[in-house]
Amino acid sequence: MTSRATILGDGQMGLVLADALHERGIEVTVWGPFKDHVESLASSRVSPRLPTMTLPESILVTSDKESALSEADCVINAIPTQFVRGVWDNVKTFLADGVPIGCVAKGIEIETLMLPTQIIEACVGEQHSTCVLSGPTIATELVLRKPAALVSSSSTPETASYFQDLFDVPWLRLYTHHDPLGVELAGALKNVIAIAAGICDGMSLGDNAKSAMLSRGLAEISRLGVAMGAQLETFFGVAGVGDLATTCFSPYGRNRTCGERLGQGESLDHIESSMGSVVEGVATTKAVRTLAATHSIDMPISEMMYQVLYNELPLSDAIHGLMSRDQKEEQLGK
Repeated sequence: MTSRATILGDGQMGLVLADALHERGIEVTVWGPFKDHVESLASSRVSPRLPTMTLPESILVTSDKESALSEADCVINAIPTQFVRGVWDNVKTFLADGVPIGCVAKGIEIETLMLPTQIIEACVGEQHSTCVLSGPTIATELVLRKPAALVSSSSTPETASYFQDLFDVPWLRLYTHHDPLGVELAGALKNVIAIAAGICDGMSLGDNAKSAMLSRGLAEISRLGVAMGAQLETFFGVAGVGDLATTCFSPYGRNRTCGERLGQGESLDHIESSMGSVVEGVATTKAVRTLAATHSIDMPISEMMYQVLYNELPLSDAIHGLMSRDQKEEQLGK
């Protein structure tokens, strides 16, 4: 029976997950890495990252990692991917053996090309089972308790079922899943396509172009996923096309918004400095390029996004490059 849960990360997803656990009657602790942010949240109960939510008084907010973890029955990682290793490096010291770990981070670590749960597992060892929690879950809707679905995916069925039950609240529907690699890859790779979809919005290219970007983007990220050992079906489920659609169309999606602002002529440096939160798709684009080359997978949209983000390729040239490719038969997952 779970009575105490700790969420590492005091961003939008960390807060809405804390709200769900609080609704389940679980004692919740939210840990944040920045003491001044934590102290402000603890006193005001409102985060500038999610101003429409007032955090219940009974949810403990702390920057003391030892006290946050020492008595936890489970832990959920809500730290952005590029910072997971730094946060989890010493977690093993404070965590009791066997505590299950859930993860909602979506990305690929640039230096190692590891996924979030792979980083966590490397830090804590084999004494803990991990679970990927992913799907179309925009935090600004979850805070209003609007209906949403996601998957609880683990190589250990009992762990998947554990987190499915943990977040069983009226506004969330969870499906257990047995392809955590595919779920985690889908959650990371879709952010690259979402930036491209946002560029379509920013340049007013129209719904036809944006839908083509989404569908062809799905084709190329599923090709890479299959090459890396994931199941093709995963990319056409809730954690795949479901999450991709929300990220590409929601006005609240950070990656889509980044792309939209690029399409309107803003520089990437200015966008990232003013967003107030991490745009995971930017770093993921770099990692995807390396993975595509390693597995010999053709990913034209991702490649063009790399050239735009890292080599300042003009957007008009990127669009021309995609539209002038040799015409061919449509293929999915191969």
